[in-house]
Amino acid sequence: MTTVVGERVVRQDGRQKVTGAAYYTADMTVTGMAHGAFLYAPHARARILRLDVTAARALPGVYAVVTQVDAPPDRYGGFVKDRTVFACEEVRFAGEVVAAVAAQTPDIAALALEHIDVEYEPLDPIVDVEQALDGADLVHPDWEQYATGYPNIVRQGNDHGRMTTVRGDVASAFAVADLIVEERYVSDMAHAVPIEPHAIVAQWNGDQVTVWSSSQVPFLARAATAQILGIPESRVRIVVPYLGGGFGGKCDVHFEPHLAILARAARRPVRLVFSRREEFTAVDKTHGPMQIDIKTGVMRDGTIVAREGRLVIDAGAYAADGPYATEIGMMMFANGYRIENISIEAHSVYTNRTPSGSVRAPGGPQVCWAVEQHTDVLAARLGLDPVEFRRRNLVADGDVGPTGQVFEAPLALTCLERAIEESGYADALGPGEGVGVACAWWYTLPLASGAFVRINADGSGTIITGAQENGSGAVMALPMLAAEALGMSAEDFSIIYQDTETGPWDLGSAGSQTTCNNGRAVTEAALEVREQLLDLASDVLEIDAADLELSGGHVRPVGDPSRAVAIATLAQTAQGGRLLLGKGSGDVPAWTAHDASGCVGRLGYSVFPHPTFSCHVAKVRVDAETGVTQVLDYTAVHDVGHVLNPIGAEGQVDGGVVHGIGLALSEGTLHREGRQVNPNLLDYKLRTAADAPPIRIAFVGDGAPGVGPHGAKSLVSNRSLPRRPPSPTRSPRPLARVSMRCR
Repeated sequence: MTTVVGERVVRQDGRQKVTGAAYYTADMTVTGMAHGAFLYAPHARARILRLDVTAARALPGVYAVVTQVDAPPDRYGGFVKDRTVFACEEVRFAGEVVAAVAAQTPDIAALALEHIDVEYEPLDPIVDVEQALDGADLVHPDWEQYATGYPNIVRQGNDHGRMTTVRGDVASAFAVADLIVEERYVSDMAHAVPIEPHAIVAQWNGDQVTVWSSSQVPFLARAATAQILGIPESRVRIVVPYLGGGFGGKCDVHFEPHLAILARAARRPVRLVFSRREEFTAVDKTHGPMQIDIKTGVMRDGTIVAREGRLVIDAGAYAADGPYATEIGMMMFANGYRIENISIEAHSVYTNRTPSGSVRAPGGPQVCWAVEQHTDVLAARLGLDPVEFRRRNLVADGDVGPTGQVFEAPLALTCLERAIEESGYADALGPGEGVGVACAWWYTLPLASGAFVRINADGSGTIITGAQENGSGAVMALPMLAAEALGMSAEDFSIIYQDTETGPWDLGSAGSQTTCNNGRAVTEAALEVREQLLDLASDVLEIDAADLELSGGHVRPVGDPSRAVAIATLAQTAQGGRLLLGKGSGDVPAWTAHDASGCVGRLGYSVFPHPTFSCHVAKVRVDAETGVTQVLDYTAVHDVGHVLNPIGAEGQVDGGVVHGIGLALSEGTLHREGRQVNPNLLDYKLRTAADAPPIRIAFVGDGAPGVGPHGAKSLVSNRSLPRRPPSPTRSPRPLARVSMRCR
């Protein structure tokens, strides 16, 4: 049998991307294409008193100028239908789209923007989440009239997503605790910052529109675009060429409806490619700022007996998919620790800042960062080593999670011990050096997905899928799975994907789900083709199909390679009447049993299904005079079930580690009166390959049957840098509330 899964297979699209041959949305040109441009609100909050586009429309070379008057009036949104395509009557964040222009050249489009006459009445922006919760002006005065698609969502004023987690008796547990520590942590806003900016091309053909887009979620974008335009989904096609990264910033619908409306008005195709500044200010998807309050009660032996928490997320001007980040953040308060009594309250709050949402493991790194520092403080106050404190509290078999899920042989402690061993945690440190440890957990999201697999006349294979690839390599695992089932090599398969007209539905590159869910679909489709090949070969070789096997691109009798028949030969035979085509969706794993009946406002992430665990150790050097921190060495250990492609898995961890270091040490969006003041790569400090420390990677666990293909689970490695733990020899500090920044 041919073995492919588990081998180190180089991704098929790598050469095109590194040589510049890959074709992205921004590279597209269409005959008769116009150039689009947006007019953005300069104020974080203001009334629109007058909006006159007459002069702009009159300019030579201008094909169309559109505003909300030219767009459908219905509001839309992921959880709360709280926004219109263009700003209407009021702008709610600096960078909101007020109007759009289509013109013959980019210069004419820019000139037309200058000729749009807008009169604003600036209002005091609401930028403080506590003031927003405590009765400040409403960002959305008509919030009660907004429809929602989720009956469980709890709204009140500027709070559009209150949620709770309750388990056990927290008050009684605090009453018997030997030590109670209460702290506050505050994290900044951060951006996804994909190297490829948003780009969209829209073209109408009669009453049907095709949108080429840099979207991570083409099927979700299609559904939302159709709903906004008021047309059936069958009349909207979303195509994604090569995608140059997303990190969640390209989830949800973004500017596809804007370009569709503009192209219809211009009566020609229109293309728009964001500048780097626009990618910061106009993209309505950020890593939401958070205020994280944690109160934990422990016994003298280090056992955690109670935790109380409060999470307030600055959701910005619109809800979008932000409530998911709120719910995931709530789950991270437990973070893989055994806590029998827990009570968490969370608020997703409207402000006049850029909307937040599904960026970089939404809701996860911020709360993980806070909880792990809090864990170090607990250990120090008890005089325990931070590693030993974690040993005593990480979940074990039979323990129960914050919403009642029962853990079955979790590998949290295994990850910790392996990370300590691999990192040399106990080794001597030099001057100014420190070492920190952090643990985390995540979910494997079970969802439906679909795929087709066919064998061509030359013996090659084609995979047709709705799955999405934004650089993670998830889609590139699919040829390996098909090849494993069919006795072929991964290089034998091409993939047709990222087109809503060709592949079956898939959520997209979001939720850590692609390989697990679409991988099951591809495997099922390939196994259907396998049966077809065996039947054909049985006729050709006059041998019972049960006595045949597939290996090396051939079908042969078990143990007798001399009578093998090539798959290409069988494919040519099949063209006489039997096509080699399989379809699959895979059985969606059951969601892990839990009970959120005592909770409020939960929307779907009330449990972490089939959880994965990880532990990271960082060695750093800090300049005591300047505060400059250098990461010297990094170890990351993950439980991800069966690793399908070690190269891809290691790449995911490498990228996640560098992301986490950036969030901890340098990234952060600064605001002044609601406006971003560092919307550029000079002042927004991304980490690059040159900043990456040596990263030691290890995987534990053999597989998780019934989850992903071959026992694979999801892999998310975006963890914030653990800080140097307080020395257990220091005198315990008095209980205090502290505020810390993540930069």
